[in-house]
Parts: sequence; structure tokens; C-alpha cells
Amino acid sequence: MKNKHQTSFRGVFVALVTPMKANGDIDFRNLGKQVDAMVAAGIHGLIPLGSTGEFYAMTAGERRAVIQATIEAADGRLPVVAGANASSTRDVIAFSREAEQLGCDGVMLAAPYYSLPTPEELFAHFSAVNAAIGIPIMLYNYPGRTGVDMSPEFIGRLAGLSNVRYVKESTGDITRISTLLRTCGDRIGVFCGGDGVAFESLALGAIGWVGGVANVAPRQHVELYRLIAERQDYEAARRLYFKMLPLLSLMEGGGKYTQWVKAACGLVGRPVGAPRAPLQAATAAELRQLKSALAKLK
Repeated sequence: MKNKHQTSFRGVFVALVTPMKANGDIDFRNLGKQVDAMVAAGIHGLIPLGSTGEFYAMTAGERRAVIQATIEAADGRLPVVAGANASSTRDVIAFSREAEQLGCDGVMLAAPYYSLPTPEELFAHFSAVNAAIGIPIMLYNYPGRTGVDMSPEFIGRLAGLSNVRYVKESTGDITRISTLLRTCGDRIGVFCGGDGVAFESLALGAIGWVGGVANVAPRQHVELYRLIAERQDYEAARRLYFKMLPLLSLMEGGGKYTQWVKAACGLVGRPVGAPRAPLQAATAAELRQLKSALAKLK
């Protein structure tokens, strides 16, 4: 299946939440509504089964169904880059091949978690996945989740693999973005993955922003990207970013990113249910914090 979007990933890609029913089952109808809302807001791409999408709490069958539902809802309007992460190379290859077969435009891959592979082991891992598929790979550097930090030098080495075309840099360290852009920006597209450095990353030249809070405030995310990347109107962009920062900082610094993103979706009129256990729904006190931060956006 030809993926017409695969050569031009840029802009705001939303790390999609996975809506859940009260009994914990996936709410596929609501997932379609969430996709429609993202399209209507001008989002540039969809990433199901990322950290915010709770891939780790799903069966293989559920993961396949989420990809199918996302592609069906997107209906060719936006590229779909599926998270295909797992703790073993064998499983990552299987999930990546499945994503390609289902029609995804790319896959997003972090380092396998828990096993803590060495750099040579990790290079062999990505080389094996690269050889197994024919769609773009977006690397996902998030040592806070995986326990493995992929340095800019290592990412530059991975950029030599044929399908490694993008990286989502999620350490929150702006010097990582600048180093990546300086050392391998002509070989790999750099996406900001840290909400607290989005303005700086885009101003430096990152080609996009992958964010979970975009589920909640997609129009503001898109407008910030356009003000910086397309119009170079840094004064207007700074004003908007300062309005967004209370929400972005609360989400990223509160230790409950997925829980609060899902809660905030409900507060803006698009309820997506609670996360799956062991994560729990936001408390009444947390909802008050979120309401306060959301009010500043208006």
C-alpha cells in the first residue's frame, strides 16, 4: 500500500489519547471523534499508540484495532505514524511490519525499555527493524520512560539507516535540539518532544512538535507552529506560548501526563474516559488545577 504522506512529515503531530469506556474497553467511536477534532483544528499528523496513547496497557489485538480505527477515521486526510514499541526486537519488528501492512505512513520507535541495551545492541536492534520495513522511522528519545538515552551522536549514526528519517527528542533539554540540528539536521528531521521547550525548538529550526497536550488544545499548538515556522512572528508566538505555558508546564511537570491529558480533554468538551490501571483518573483537586491552567488559554 502506497503511503502518500511519507516524504513530508512536519508540523504538529498529536500523540493521540486512546478513549476508554467506563468498563475500561477501548471506545473506538470516540476515537474517531477525536481524530475528526484534530483534523478540524489543523493538526498535521496523528501518532496513535505513543506514551499518551497507553500502548503498554493494550493487547496486541487492541493495538492493531487502534491503528485500524485511526487510519479509517483519518481517511487519508493526515499521515498516521504508529507507535510500534515493545521490549524485544522480535516484537518491535512484528508491530512495525503490521503498521506498514495496515497502511501507516511511518512508525515511531523508542529504545526497547527495561532491558537497557548497550549502544551496539541498540544499533543492531534498529538496524534489524530498518531492514524489515519500507516506511519511515521516527526515533523517540525519551530516557525518562525507557531508561536509555540516545545521544545526538548516536542518533546521527542511526540516521545512516535508510528508513530513519525523523527523531522526536523528548529529554526537554534544548541543547539536544540545537546539537541535533547542527550535527545531523540535513539528514534527519528533528521534532520537539518536550512541551517546555517547544517555542525554543521551533525557533531554532525543528520541523515539528509531537505533543500529547495537543489533544486538549490543538488549535493553539498549530497556531504556535505557524507563527514561528511559517511567519517568523516571534512576538505573537511568544505571547501565545506564555498563555500556553501554565497548561504545558502543569502537564509535563506534574508526574501525571497521560492522566491529566485525558482529564483535560473532558474539561474542553471531548471526554475520553480514564486511563487504564495502574493509572487513575484525575482527582477533584487536580481538576481544579487543570481548569485554572485552561482558563489562561482564553
